Amino acid sequence: QVQLVESGGGLVQAGGSLRVSCAASGSIIKINAMGWYRQAPGKQRELVARITSSGSTDYADSVKGRFTISRDNAKKTVYLQMNSLKPEDTAVYYCNAGVTYYNNGLLYTDDYWGQGTQVTVSS
Repeated sequence: QVQLVESGGGLVQAGGSLRVSCAASGSIIKINAMGWYRQAPGKQRELVARITSSGSTDYADSVKGRFTISRDNAKKTVYLQMNSLKPEDTAVYYCNAGVTYYNNGLLYTDDYWGQGTQVTVSS
């Protein structure tokens, strides 16, 4: 009933910028916290940035000052602006959202993940 679809990944040189987006769709009543995670080859998935429904943000130390998370509640979309990219930022970036949705007369709240988008930073 709920889907998260990411877009905007790609290949960029070190020092460059990219913006990834994640749009939610379905019988959504409310989107709670939204976040971006990443997973590099051979490593565990890690939190990159998170934003609450009221706009409070939290960042991993490794991206503070370089990445900015934002959301457009009307569009049900979360963005991650990535500046001053480094080769160590190379990973698959996943969108995550806590979603309250309507199904067969009942309300549910579940955690959803997007399919991931590849970000590659060349040195």
